[in-house]
Amino acid sequence: MTVRHTLGRSDLEVFPLALGGNVFGWTADQDRSFAVLDAYTAAGGNFIDTADSYSAWVEGNKGGESETIIGRWLKERGNRSDVVIATKVSQHPEYQGLSAANIKAAADASLKRLGTDYIDLYYTHFDKPEVPVEEIIGALDELVKAGKVRHIAASNISAGRLTASLDFSEREGLARYVAIQPHYNLVSRDTYEGELRDLAERSGLAAVPYFALAAGFLTGKYRPGASVDSARAEGAAKHLDTERGRKVLAALDEVARAHDAEVATVALAWLAAQPTVVAPIASARTVEQLPALLAVADLRLTDDELARLTEASA
Repeated sequence: MTVRHTLGRSDLEVFPLALGGNVFGWTADQDRSFAVLDAYTAAGGNFIDTADSYSAWVEGNKGGESETIIGRWLKERGNRSDVVIATKVSQHPEYQGLSAANIKAAADASLKRLGTDYIDLYYTHFDKPEVPVEEIIGALDELVKAGKVRHIAASNISAGRLTASLDFSEREGLARYVAIQPHYNLVSRDTYEGELRDLAERSGLAAVPYFALAAGFLTGKYRPGASVDSARAEGAAKHLDTERGRKVLAALDEVARAHDAEVATVALAWLAAQPTVVAPIASARTVEQLPALLAVADLRLTDDELARLTEASA
């Protein structure tokens, strides 16, 4: 039986690992992306995370490549109602910001690329403090009322702005955020744990952390003297130079051996066990990388193991 968790106070039921779409159209071409998407859904996965800006940072790309590939895959497989699609607004080169007009235009562009008439979960990608929360929530509420978006969420937002947004939604009876997407993993705990997580817990928000494997560092393939062929190698390898990174790797190795599990699976299992976390996000550019990610659905760490990892990452 496939595991499903309810996403916050929404009616969305999601697999405990969200598949990151940032690699589609970047380090994974269309054929490879289709293979990864097929393998993920064949294993019971149903939660796909992307953004309208993926992958505008690649030379020759314009942004929207990931959504376009996912849209072609949905059309070919005819499985739109079987998957939960999350995408984001504010960073596409042609749709910058969170003005009401931009949110609505960007949503229509995302819908077109995805080849669908609704987005299951629509995030503000990076908050824009210069835009009043009333304008942002008002525009998102219009999308919900129009049937273009089922639920709304926020990524990269401060506790203060999140509080103001939730209060406005409650006061005016408008669409309310159901999830938050923070940068959170075993070697990056500071931005989420504390005020933001406490607010999410009090407000019934689900956390869907990005960089769940620290750009690949928490897969265990980055070791002193090792060379890794990855577009994200530089960002991942920097953790080897920190005491926290080395302690976390040692603890992960120990727990992984006890379960005969992959290091990546253990890192995701620690994250999945944290308060508010419903589904960490991890991406795979090849089918071979998927099993270690999917295994998080079945791995339960003991209280002692969780404590050992938490202490190592302090």
